[in-house]
Amino acid sequence: MQIMDILAQSGGLQSMARELGIDEAQAASGAQALVPAILGGLKKQVQGQPGGVAGLGGLLGQLGGGGLLDSVLSPQPTDLGQGNEVLGQIFGSKDVSRAVAQNAASQSGLDPSVLKQMLPMLAMAVTGFLAKQHGGEAAAAPQGAGGALGGLGGLLGGLLGGQTGAGAPAGAAGGLASMLDLNGDGNALDDIVRLAGKALR
Repeated sequence: MQIMDILAQSGGLQSMARELGIDEAQAASGAQALVPAILGGLKKQVQGQPGGVAGLGGLLGQLGGGGLLDSVLSPQPTDLGQGNEVLGQIFGSKDVSRAVAQNAASQSGLDPSVLKQMLPMLAMAVTGFLAKQHGGEAAAAPQGAGGALGGLGGLLGGLLGGQTGAGAPAGAAGGLASMLDLNGDGNALDDIVRLAGKALR
């Protein structure tokens, strides 16, 4: 299942649309333009964590775990401070966040100011969902590298549209790296910046 399906079925798109004062179709368009950069940022974290996918699972918990998704779905206003913390962790720079929002504006036709508010919400929804899934898998298969961790890798691949399909590498970390490597060069940050229409020099 792709992330857009998950956001729609969970009510995430509806919640973001309501809070941003836009309709659900606009929220979907904005989310579709922003998601690749968020997943690229998560790939960067997988490569930077000592435990690879396992490290990502720990990081998701540190960022707020499944509660991040709950905050977005809540009828109460979303605490964008939490979302900005997530973005700071996965992008490492406010400049990257701004560039991602500008790029998404050109793709979606939405105002950049709306997308700047949507980006932290979307980061919370995606990481919160992954944390919930990872937590459930870890509880069910605490020792299987192909269980919880491989499941998280497979889940992230599915969020990208199952690009690797059945041919995904068996190793959880290796499979996850290939699933999230947008241009195959092993460099996550340049993927994000490339998506934002900028070159990092």
